[in-house]
Amino acid sequence: MNDTPGWASPGSAPSEGQEPGAPGPAEPGDRPAEPADQPVADPQAPGVQWSKDQPPAGQWSAPSGPASPGQAPPPPPPGPGWGGRPPGAPGGQGAPGHVPYGGWGGPPPAAKPGVIPLRPLGVGEILDGAVSTMRTYWRTVLGISLTVAVVVQVVVILLQGLFLYDRAGTEVLNDPSATLSELTRALGDTMLGTGVVFLISLLGTITATALLTTVTSRAVLGKPVTTGEAWRDARPQVVRLFGLIFLLLLITFGIVLGGALPGILVAVSGSGDAGAALGVLGTLGGGVVALWLMIRFSLASPALMLEKQGIKKAMSRSAKLVRGSWRRVFGIQLLATVIANIVASIVVIPFTLLAAVFADGGIAFFLNNTGGNPGWTFLVISGIGAVIGSMITFPITAGVTVLLYVDQRIRREALDLDLARAAGLQGYGTGSGG
Repeated sequence: MNDTPGWASPGSAPSEGQEPGAPGPAEPGDRPAEPADQPVADPQAPGVQWSKDQPPAGQWSAPSGPASPGQAPPPPPPGPGWGGRPPGAPGGQGAPGHVPYGGWGGPPPAAKPGVIPLRPLGVGEILDGAVSTMRTYWRTVLGISLTVAVVVQVVVILLQGLFLYDRAGTEVLNDPSATLSELTRALGDTMLGTGVVFLISLLGTITATALLTTVTSRAVLGKPVTTGEAWRDARPQVVRLFGLIFLLLLITFGIVLGGALPGILVAVSGSGDAGAALGVLGTLGGGVVALWLMIRFSLASPALMLEKQGIKKAMSRSAKLVRGSWRRVFGIQLLATVIANIVASIVVIPFTLLAAVFADGGIAFFLNNTGGNPGWTFLVISGIGAVIGSMITFPITAGVTVLLYVDQRIRREALDLDLARAAGLQGYGTGSGG
């Protein structure tokens, strides 16, 4: 029997120390068995030894190791997938590059040092990888999300309570007798408040994305990372990430405005109905083009953070990775956004309703949307709900984007080989199945 570690001889296990294929008990007059290191005599030709031209003993060996001289070749495997080493053994099933003996058993499972297997991913695996990152490294992920969300909401609450609600012109906008100048001023104040809140929220989102990108990239390798380590790794690229996001926003608004501009010009020239119709069509067309570009550049953020690239190079890398997979990338991003926002809404909506009960003027004030400052109690309670919602949306959206980037690079650039080496998997991709 071949005693190579991790290998099992073909056939049933020998009984009472008898070798497989060995003759039974000796009959009277039979020639005694030769020692293992001596040639075996032919029973039909007594005294005649094997020819010296026989194949070397190594060619008679079992699939994973040389057999002893004189051992018969093993019979064929009795079933699919039989004859390999145990899962996890060197070169066995589950090892990188392993091909099951005789081609049975299907493809070997991919190595999985972290939250995803090192192979092209499905939609469920990408979503599961993002959730697994939250679950496995919850201290770091929730610590980053909580810190960023609290800072953002504190700033927003202070601005809304001290300045923005007092300047908001919702009462004027709801007044049918308001003059054009009053409507224009109220609309400008409302847009200013909305823009300030959006800008602050965007800054927080960029910061959380930068830090969570590092965490997710380490999670792919199965390596933990602290918040301090994530910040030290992401800090050199944060300014470029801000520039990238603002450039993408500028492109988006520019395209939408460019689509609506012909309708605006026609309306100003005197053709109000035609201008409005043209403006709506132009805005829709510009929105479609802007959406196409945003998905095309949606992987620029992880490319910039993980490849340490500049803004222009990161955008070109994203365009290259998304080319030919636009619909798939769009579908996965949309699905992740919808799931994250639904889960966050389950938490945020009850907090908003609770805040409306304690608002100045009660829930009727909130439902009637009469304008004015709802009070600090409303702002604080609704802010707590927003913080919890951000703790859910930040990790999921950032994690899905990073895993999409990794998946596209595995499909196009064999990134799994580099990831396996970085994770310390020896010999990954060097076997016949690699």
